[in-house]
Amino acid sequence: MGEAVKAMDGIDALVSCAAADVMPQLLADISTSDLMPALSAVAACVILPARAAYDVMRQQGAGSIVCVASDAAKIATPGESVIGAAMAAIAMFCRGMAIEAKRDGIRVNCVTPSIVKGTALYTRLQDNEFARRLFGKAEAMASLGVVTADEVADLIAFLASPAACKITGQTISVTGGISAA
Repeated sequence: MGEAVKAMDGIDALVSCAAADVMPQLLADISTSDLMPALSAVAACVILPARAAYDVMRQQGAGSIVCVASDAAKIATPGESVIGAAMAAIAMFCRGMAIEAKRDGIRVNCVTPSIVKGTALYTRLQDNEFARRLFGKAEAMASLGVVTADEVADLIAFLASPAACKITGQTISVTGGISAA
């Protein structure tokens, strides 16, 4: 982090996104020995960078952190018990961090898409029979259309920008209407 801060003369915004390779799976099919490592792998890759950027932003007296989780944080679906728990941890971490960080001029928000078409994850989900069925149902519920990576990026760019200077502590779904059903 130190080299990045030095090269960029600080950190104005951080986007922290889940990257763990945990596929939807029924809870009964997940061994108890795999449960906590999977939960930790999903949550840690978002929470740890946000925490690291917090120190830099506190010294600057300003900044914006946007974490990307999943709407599984809010909507329970079969096969997403572990993923949903990890995503809920990310969303609550952002809310708590926002409450603490606002006095340091730092905004923290969370974006929770459902299925995002045209991404590497979308392709991996389509290659997995269980996930393909699960998310096929979700896509059918996206009355406003299945979300694209560009649409998620537009929301993140807005939240990180000065135009959103009064928004903090929010978890915003971008799902094409899936979670509004």
